[in-house]
Amino acid sequence: MTVLVEPDLRAGRPLRAVRPWTIALIAGLAATILCAAFSWLPSLWGDEAATLLSAKRSVGSLFGMLMHVDAVHGVYYLFMHGWIRLAGDSPFALRLPSAVAVGAAVAAVTLIAGRRGGARAAIVAGVVACVLPRLTYAGEEARSYAFTAAAAAWLTLLLLWLIDGRGRSLPAGPRRLAWLLYAAGMAVTSYLFLYTVTLLVAHGVILLASRASRRSLRAWAVSAAAVMVSLLPLAVLAYLERSQIAYLSSSPDDPSIWYYFLWFGMPWVAVPAWALVALGLWPAWRAWRRRGTLPPMPGPRAPSTRLVAAAWLFLPTGLMLVVNIVYPMYTGRYSTFAAPAAALLVAEGILVLGRMIGGDPRRTVAATAGATIVFAALCAPVYVLQRGPYAKNDSDWAEVSAAMGANARRGDAVVFDESAKPSQRPRLAMRTYPAGFAGVRDVTLRIPYYRNTWWPDQAYSVKRASELGRFDDVTRVWLIELDAQGLPGAAPDEYGLASLRALGFTETGRRIETHRSVIVELTRPAV
Repeated sequence: MTVLVEPDLRAGRPLRAVRPWTIALIAGLAATILCAAFSWLPSLWGDEAATLLSAKRSVGSLFGMLMHVDAVHGVYYLFMHGWIRLAGDSPFALRLPSAVAVGAAVAAVTLIAGRRGGARAAIVAGVVACVLPRLTYAGEEARSYAFTAAAAAWLTLLLLWLIDGRGRSLPAGPRRLAWLLYAAGMAVTSYLFLYTVTLLVAHGVILLASRASRRSLRAWAVSAAAVMVSLLPLAVLAYLERSQIAYLSSSPDDPSIWYYFLWFGMPWVAVPAWALVALGLWPAWRAWRRRGTLPPMPGPRAPSTRLVAAAWLFLPTGLMLVVNIVYPMYTGRYSTFAAPAAALLVAEGILVLGRMIGGDPRRTVAATAGATIVFAALCAPVYVLQRGPYAKNDSDWAEVSAAMGANARRGDAVVFDESAKPSQRPRLAMRTYPAGFAGVRDVTLRIPYYRNTWWPDQAYSVKRASELGRFDDVTRVWLIELDAQGLPGAAPDEYGLASLRALGFTETGRRIETHRSVIVELTRPAV
């Protein structure tokens, strides 16, 4: 959109010839490959099970479900409904669109950074965004958050192009079409995930702080109003379905959520990352302190990368946290759409650090490259942890399915622990990894998910299933219990065990322990 201009001519000669879209394409492709690599290793977990089961429904069944639950994810589920019919529903296939979305977000980050900082700033920001833990996590998760990061980044770039790029010189007709594209993009993004509408607050502040023209302010205000009106149906449904996130009110206050979990993953990344953010904002702070000694600059001002990233990073998340005080409605992943802004500010800090350490252009380049490499190295262990087999909320469903496939025989029955919260129920192992349950009878199933108005299955108790004759010809049962919240040393639940004993089943002594589950074999003589 705007040609990169390298401020340091002597040190930047090799980079000045590099086109901005070349940097964007390389960085975006690298981020996609990095996110997709080993993404099939972590077991799917509760939220991803909701994605899979919702996407596998018929369109009619999906819309029926959205009237009762998960309306805020409806657009994403509809997209995934079509995607899995093309690519399948393996963990890799489910997560691949998110990897591509993160690649798109990283590409936009390089273009935003390069508008004012040149090719060097674009490359540093691209590397930081590629390894930022929040983005590498979102890029291997079958949820909409990676898409919101990509959409937020490109919408921000479009806004900058309209107020400080070639978009300013467009004729009236094409310019109106560009603002229409902005409004439509913001509406679709908010339908992907409702909370991303808070990005409008950041964009409004960017416009005001840069003293945008009245024409631009008026166009943005009309666009924002249109977006808000278009979101009314979704907002009503979200309010009616608010009990879905009622569990957030009982979640313990954890300082890590605000300190490092939001964007940086682990403390050893968060400490230097926040220091770099502060360092990146330091020049803006100094300029603000000196503003009283300098005459005001008339007319519009080009929004700096610092201004854009700070508004984008802090204002939407801050607004959600303020609302969360009154009504709990927030968890760290909801700020994924601000992760590109975190990458921009960390990159700004690295650039400032490079200039502070380097006394001449060549040493500045070396210092900047070294700091970038060190930050990437700090993020590497987080990336490895994210690709572990139990990285997703300690889920072990792939392991449970493999154990069942190796031990259960055709005609055996399976009973699942139904006392856990819906997103952790072992029954989802059968829905996410069905191969291990081939030929095994689900004797307590009441209503399958695709006929249900809620996203998972509904099940009978063991006692009720036996009254319906579901156990009449069963001689072997595999009871799959969830370990008590996965706490070290905690005893497993005993859901349904007493009822199975009352039906004449006895434990054989064969117990298979997986990471977070226990599979118990019970038998009884044939009648």
